[in-house]
Amino acid sequence: QVQLVESGGGLVQPGGSLRLSCAASGFTFRLFAMRWYRQAPGKERELVAAISAAATGGRITYADSVKGRFTISRDNTKNTVSLQMNNLKADDTAVYRCNAWGGFDYLDYWGQGIRVTVSS
Repeated sequence: QVQLVESGGGLVQPGGSLRLSCAASGFTFRLFAMRWYRQAPGKERELVAAISAAATGGRITYADSVKGRFTISRDNTKNTVSLQMNNLKADDTAVYRCNAWGGFDYLDYWGQGIRVTVSS
């Protein structure tokens, strides 16, 4: 059974940091691109960061709104992908979801989501 389980969310002050992690199982993790999405109430879902499989170049992409503040990484020996979030802003408040994509519609998996709230 495919599982993507996020952890590490919570409430932080503006300027603070959080590290989100996503533990994957049930598929060949190293061959999948891994992505973090977020969605705030009343807004469209946004791709925050992505890291492709090593076989396709290991490319990293960030949304303009998080460049310089967030860092995505993956550990193929542990089947995990992480998102280090620094200098958090109120606009970062959202539900964050981990996604795995294997290049086909039927190889597209999602975690349940985890809340990040940035507030003083």
